Amino acid sequence: MKIKFAIPKGSLEVSTLELLKKSWTKVNHRHRTYRVFLDDPEIEIKMLRPQEIPLLISEGLYDIGITGKDWIEETKANVRTMLDLEYGKIKLVVAIPRNNQLKSLDDMINNYFNQNKILRISSEYLTATAKFIKKSMSYQKNYGSEDPLIITPWIHFGKNKNVQIHLSFGATEAKPPDDVDIIVDVTETGTTMEKNGLKIIHTILESSAHVIVNKQSLSDNLKYEKISDMLTLMKGAVNSNKYLHIYLNIHKKNLGKLLDKLPSLKKPTICNLSEQDWYSVNTIIPKDDLHKLIPIIRKVAQGLVIHEPKQILELE
Repeated sequence: MKIKFAIPKGSLEVSTLELLKKSWTKVNHRHRTYRVFLDDPEIEIKMLRPQEIPLLISEGLYDIGITGKDWIEETKANVRTMLDLEYGKIKLVVAIPRNNQLKSLDDMINNYFNQNKILRISSEYLTATAKFIKKSMSYQKNYGSEDPLIITPWIHFGKNKNVQIHLSFGATEAKPPDDVDIIVDVTETGTTMEKNGLKIIHTILESSAHVIVNKQSLSDNLKYEKISDMLTLMKGAVNSNKYLHIYLNIHKKNLGKLLDKLPSLKKPTICNLSEQDWYSVNTIIPKDDLHKLIPIIRKVAQGLVIHEPKQILELE
């Protein structure tokens, strides 16, 4: 049995390879190639464009994959979303030229309708853009339920020629105001849009990398078990980013003071040292709590050692 695993090439590639290296003990990938090899012969990995991954998994060509939530939403793929990997965080936004006095999509639609002008929008996200536009009150008032005209080099569909969504092949932020009036694109910080003279007027959705699975694969007992193991390993790698493993030595008289303040996944491990009345304390703490603990530890303990764990597995 082989589990076919699709991972994204492009902007999510580096972070995905780092996740694999935390999740498995050996990862072999040559630069500019599309195959990745793990120390697990039951997993077969191929790199693909993240846009393609949801539909390929939905169609059963792959059992499991990693892609952005934005492309899961855009493709409307019939897959099971299993795990938020918490990297590749972006926003899908609506932006217009900064010198435009209008402040919202409703304003833009009303303005262009009143002037009998065609409103042109550029995006890679045709489905999400059309859905968001059709929810606009001004669109419903002026055009009813009619679909915007979606224009690609291969096909045109939708009847409303007064609101057009043009497929973008990249550099979307460079298109206004000469080629289009509005863009719908992804951004991490908004800096690139600002540099290109744009202002963000709406956020459509927030996205990050997710693990998705083919529903038929989950109904196969053997594949289900293997996929569950894979999810455990990847979730362990995600959790490792949130915790620290700490060790310290403490005298018996101060032990109670420390334990009153010390968080842990369950309970700290406490061991006797060779010197009488001294103990070693070993525990896992939330990374965000370290700065709160330092003032306490500094006063009552000695020899603090901090490790960043590779994985923290939530085993049944």
